[in-house]
Amino acid sequence: MDFDDQLRRYFGTTDLGSLQPEALAAGIERMQVDLGLEKDRGRRFALWALMHMLGAKPDLDVAFTNEEDREAARNFMDLAERPDGG
Repeated sequence: MDFDDQLRRYFGTTDLGSLQPEALAAGIERMQVDLGLEKDRGRRFALWALMHMLGAKPDLDVAFTNEEDREAARNFMDLAERPDGG
């Protein structure tokens, strides 16, 4: 999954700063639907990670049934929160 492609798919632009709040909310809602339908673990993780960066991530136990995926998500959150960016 290419980051810019995902931004275009859900928000119609790669410039999130130019979005109106309702367009951002609509894109996040589409992501939530796709996350619920996605079966591929890698794509599911990529969607969850983008949602995390946008402040809209679901809880780990809701997003991931696999403990390895939940642990990977915890590691991602830890790295994303580091002041040096990982």
